[in-house]
Amino acid sequence: MNLRLNSEFGTLRAVLMHRPGKEIDRLTPYNKDFLLFEDVPYLEALQKEHDVFSNLIKESTGATVYQLRELLIRVLYDGEILLRLMRESLRRSNMVHLAEDILERYSTAECAGILTAGLKVHELKRKIPNLNQGELLDYAFVITPCPNLYFQRDPMALTPGGIIFSSMKMEGRQREANLLRTVFENHPEFKDHVNKLYPINGHDNPPSIEGGDVIVLSHEAVAIGNSERTDEKAIYHAAKALLAEGSVKRVYEVHLPEKRNYMHLDTVFTVLDENLVLTYPDAMNAVLQTSLYTLKEVQDDKVHIKREVLKESLLTVLEREIPHLEVLATADGNPDYSMREQWFDGANVFAIGPRRVISYNRNIHTNRALRNMGVEVLEIPSSELSRGLGGPRCMTMPLSRARV
Repeated sequence: MNLRLNSEFGTLRAVLMHRPGKEIDRLTPYNKDFLLFEDVPYLEALQKEHDVFSNLIKESTGATVYQLRELLIRVLYDGEILLRLMRESLRRSNMVHLAEDILERYSTAECAGILTAGLKVHELKRKIPNLNQGELLDYAFVITPCPNLYFQRDPMALTPGGIIFSSMKMEGRQREANLLRTVFENHPEFKDHVNKLYPINGHDNPPSIEGGDVIVLSHEAVAIGNSERTDEKAIYHAAKALLAEGSVKRVYEVHLPEKRNYMHLDTVFTVLDENLVLTYPDAMNAVLQTSLYTLKEVQDDKVHIKREVLKESLLTVLEREIPHLEVLATADGNPDYSMREQWFDGANVFAIGPRRVISYNRNIHTNRALRNMGVEVLEIPSSELSRGLGGPRCMTMPLSRARV
């Protein structure tokens, strides 16, 4: 496993997922917006649907499914790493001074749960009865939960040249990226295979970029969405690192409208085979500008790149990068069904092999259209999973695929 991917559709060999946990039960109708969530799912049903998903991946591909919680616990056995993460997590509530006390009173597995599901004042009082809580109320969060953590696509991205570790746009999600980066840079199974492309060393507050905006188009090209979650400056630095590394010759910056259902580039389209993409037509028609980054020269160890504004649609770019391109619209282009199924991420299917995908069972018109194109569609239940407004691709971080 070299932690590099040269396609979006090579047969899956290993994938990272996170089984939803107590962090979901932290959601209420009153705090869901603050915690960047769309709804209040039923945890037990959500877990059952997620288990069906992860088991289907194993049964249909034989791939290894890594669970974030298990990897995180292994890394947290290093006391210095655990202390650092705990301090970072307590910073928002101005309770950093409690880090050592928490580590003394909770096991490593419990600390892993705190880092993902959060911690409230009244829970901490059970361990520290004389807690000085300052101005925090008993039911206030000392550490906020990460309910979006089951969307593993966002905190990082694997490319032909290495790993882009996300700098999340919303402060409430930055801890997710910190957890994944800590795991991959320290876990014995992964740490020797990490080639970090982003953030650039020395950048303490890097511009935001999220993994859902990064799509591998071909062996030589990567597309990055300039969206409400990914900044132009971040794309420039990521493109520079990719081009300097040498595996990629072209990086496209795709300008997305700032709309909730176009949050990331992978909500607009996904690549299903060497010549087939699934798209949401309204979004494709709205993306009218792209920019192209290429390597200009390397002089005295300094990398210079060129940016060209193409004023071309995303579809034109895809036709140039993908020979004999076939484009399938969600719900086969029916405007009513397409709009409805896109709300539940109809275009965000997870490719487990060439023309083999996992899709939400509720997107019946898109799934039928896929099958009519010769795509094998495996369906998963989605009543609760879809409430976070993320699809099967959003929930998975492929770590290894067969080369194509």
